[in-house]
Amino acid sequence: MMVKLKIKKGDKVKVIAGNERGKEGLVTEVITKDSRVVVDGLNIRKKHNKPSAANPQGGITEFSDSIHISNVQLIDPKKNVPTKVGRVADKKGKLQRVAKKSGEVIK
Repeated sequence: MMVKLKIKKGDKVKVIAGNERGKEGLVTEVITKDSRVVVDGLNIRKKHNKPSAANPQGGITEFSDSIHISNVQLIDPKKNVPTKVGRVADKKGKLQRVAKKSGEVIK
């Protein structure tokens, strides 16, 4: 069963739990299968690479690791504070995401 996720790629979120608590960033990827998001510049991990034909030197690569979606909260576009997300039908009957704190439609 697929769960309807309330956070999408390009959303500005605040981390509310874990080592990165209190930091904000943009969502660069949503992994729906695992209910996780990748936030740009947060949860940085290092990967040690063996030397290969493509990379003869080897080395250490840094990348943003994923965070569980329950540990981030969307930032209200109007008030710039973390908010819950609701869904309201517009005039044509299409559901839109709405910030609960300000009532602002999230694009």
